[in-house]
Amino acid sequence: MTSEYVTFGLAPAMRAGGVLADGAYQTHRDFLDFVVDGRPLLARLADLDAVSPLAADIGPSALAEQVRRLLLEAEAPLEGSRCVIYGCPECEGLECGAVTAVIERDGPDVVWRDFVWQTGDTPDVERDGYHGIGPYRFRGEQYRAALKRLLTADGAPAPGVPTGPRALLIGQRAAVLAKLAAALRTIGIGAEITLDAVRAHADELRKYGAVVFGRTVGPGERDAVRDAFAAARSDAVCVTALAPIVPLLVAQVEQALDRTPHDRRRLLGLTAVAGGAEAVVEVASACRVRLAAHRLDRLSRPHAHELFDTVLAPGTHRLPLDPRAVRGRSFLTARTSDAVRVTPVER
Repeated sequence: MTSEYVTFGLAPAMRAGGVLADGAYQTHRDFLDFVVDGRPLLARLADLDAVSPLAADIGPSALAEQVRRLLLEAEAPLEGSRCVIYGCPECEGLECGAVTAVIERDGPDVVWRDFVWQTGDTPDVERDGYHGIGPYRFRGEQYRAALKRLLTADGAPAPGVPTGPRALLIGQRAAVLAKLAAALRTIGIGAEITLDAVRAHADELRKYGAVVFGRTVGPGERDAVRDAFAAARSDAVCVTALAPIVPLLVAQVEQALDRTPHDRRRLLGLTAVAGGAEAVVEVASACRVRLAAHRLDRLSRPHAHELFDTVLAPGTHRLPLDPRAVRGRSFLTARTSDAVRVTPVER
């Protein structure tokens, strides 16, 4: 059993949703990640698309039950004192696979050990274990204090628990904004359309994490809306729609909703070399990156192309682009499990 102590903490995290190039939907999930010795635990799993059980959308009673399991105040859900550390972000079913670990007391301390990828009742630690992760020994007092901050007497989410994201779409109720709102709701992001946000109450404005200006909204109207959100002391990010392409607009909203501190981000940057010959992707740690191109043809019809999907090592990567995918008015999206970046292809 490990004798060295590591610190335990919690930090807000996001599983980026979106409309993928093949038309599939990917659900947006806000959750709390486990921070071990100052580093998010999920970042150590380069190719894992998953969320912790401390998610914003599971309801107060379910969240309290998950916390009690981690505190060892409730029975572990799996055999052998195993708890789910990260599960499927779409269905949360064990059959999709989950990272589980044994959580146990050792005197006053709490130990997480034997991390494994589990798809059935009995895991094979030798075959499917994460042998480079753990065991972790946490000081019991620090561990329990971090988790108990998530519990309140009335069952409501405590300060620090993520809440569901919302986006405000400003402009005429045109087909594109209506389709964008529907797509955002499908992936778990609340969305409303309005023509006048300036006279809205400050409490209502503070509920939104992103504001999207439709293409019919002029500079004067955009400035007035920004002033209204500033007066409401809102930290919402305002974005202007790049093009009437719904998957691209969803990606813009996801990027605007990302509140991950810079030092904890894996996807740091995305740019396109002038002329569209290359994309430049910068990642802070090993992670799976999916690169797609979106473009409008001469008849303003949208097209999407998957360009790249693999695990990248830390650093800056120059990726050649298929010239057929970036003809005309084009844009790139780069995705990891927890972030989206968007950039136009300059000509």
